[in-house]
Amino acid sequence: MLSVILPSYNEEKMIPVAAATLTEILDGAAIPFELLFVNDGSRDGTWAEICAARERDPRVCGVCFSRNFGKEAAMFAGLEKAKGDCCVVIDCDLQHPPEKIVEMYRLWEQGYEVVEGIKHDRGQESGFHRFAANSFYGLISRATGIDMASSSDFKLLDRKVVDTLNAMPERNVFFRALSFWVGFKKTEVTYDVRERTVGESKWSTRSLIRYAITNIGSFSSLPLHLVTVMGIITLVISIVFSIVALVQKLTGVALGGFTTVIILLLFIGSLVMISLGIIGYYIARIYDEIKGRPRYIIEEYRG
Repeated sequence: MLSVILPSYNEEKMIPVAAATLTEILDGAAIPFELLFVNDGSRDGTWAEICAARERDPRVCGVCFSRNFGKEAAMFAGLEKAKGDCCVVIDCDLQHPPEKIVEMYRLWEQGYEVVEGIKHDRGQESGFHRFAANSFYGLISRATGIDMASSSDFKLLDRKVVDTLNAMPERNVFFRALSFWVGFKKTEVTYDVRERTVGESKWSTRSLIRYAITNIGSFSSLPLHLVTVMGIITLVISIVFSIVALVQKLTGVALGGFTTVIILLLFIGSLVMISLGIIGYYIARIYDEIKGRPRYIIEEYRG
């Protein structure tokens, strides 16, 4: 059986559309399935629509969070509750083309354990948002060591991969990178991002920046190494200025005055504060992990 996991946040208009579209496609392909909607603390009627969809079709299941915990938590809640032999994660807005699920499933039947959805075209976006997205993926690819320029959360995972991900105890998780990291037999399908038919996107440039910072911190220690790099840069600059000062002293030339001292102090002070901020961010992450709080709290489950 195939489990289709749909994280949902303020998607009351899309729930019946997504349920009907996926049901038609999967029934047409003779694929046994369940649809698992995860209501991530929506403020509209998303949960009511999920319950109504389940009344129409018992193959529809629903998880309702006690509050908004974020998309990463919603995806992992879906993986935990899924009963299928393989699982597909797809956005509830259907910007990921649902027809590709059939292609993914056929590849899984051929023995592939991870089928990645790779974006061929990002669809219609503003120039600034496209630049921000490309910058984010370039940065996170360098930080994690994984090429994620065209990757997405749209992917199929075999049951053994799902069980491996569910067994990981960490609280701050990055689903897209972890599904790369675990390995297993992989293949890809390409797709073009579609435009929404109803509703509005929940992603903004600001949320993308926050998403980048959170996931780089949860999956990579590269920012900590930047502290060392900045320390080396400061050391090199201080050596150069020391040599200049000694040469000026020996040649009888007057040393630089107040302005030079102030510039050096501001420069070094800025690097120190940035370094402390990076270290503090990771200490906060450690603090979150050792508290051992759950990734999410489920208020209600229909299934």
